[in-house]
Amino acid sequence: MPEAFCSLEGKRALVTGASRGIGRAIALELSRAGAEVVLGYHSGEAEAAEAAAETGGVAVQADVSDPEQAARLVEEAGELDILVNNAGITRDGLIARMSDADWRAVLDTNLGGTFHTCRAAARAMMKRRAGSIVNVTSVVGLHGNPGQTNYAAAKGGIVGFTKALARELALRGVRVNAVAPGYIESRLTDVLPEEVQQAILGNTPLARLGRPEDVAEAVRFLCSDEASFITGEVLLVDGGLGM
Repeated sequence: MPEAFCSLEGKRALVTGASRGIGRAIALELSRAGAEVVLGYHSGEAEAAEAAAETGGVAVQADVSDPEQAARLVEEAGELDILVNNAGITRDGLIARMSDADWRAVLDTNLGGTFHTCRAAARAMMKRRAGSIVNVTSVVGLHGNPGQTNYAAAKGGIVGFTKALARELALRGVRVNAVAPGYIESRLTDVLPEEVQQAILGNTPLARLGRPEDVAEAVRFLCSDEASFITGEVLLVDGGLGM
């Protein structure tokens, strides 16, 4: 029987922000590909436990904006072949009214959390001369969005971080890539006014919102051996919005 395309059989993965939305979809997809999955989460304990039961994995609570908690999460996850950094928050607002707390919270979680988990996982991956890291950024980090200077700064920072880390780890056999979702069906897009949703669809060549599974399938590919010659890449999963 031929081996499945993009199989992750025998690999161990940690997905942060995995209790809901894109993170949950990624955890489920990696599990379907054969990986043993650890689901990191900050809140949503019941949702994380449900997703863990579905994947046959385990859920571990941690706030990745805290370096000690991020290091504990990676340690509890065990010997990792795959790290997917999806944990993130938004605190939207125009810059004239944006508080220092909202600025710091978004940078500390989205960008700081990515740094903390990568730092914790990199040494073991380098020692084994193998591993795949995928960081979830956003088209907002590439093109900006009014009212999201903090989020755009964090997600744009992840792009630069990914490329720099890819160069740093390449000779040790560790690949580092990013996916940049566009507008994805979620509780955030569900509450957008109809005219805003129509404007988004009008600017998206494929004329639909993405599904969390669309992002998860791209992550699965980047984690697999079929992507073994890809590193430092930012893969847009946005229906053509960023063209």
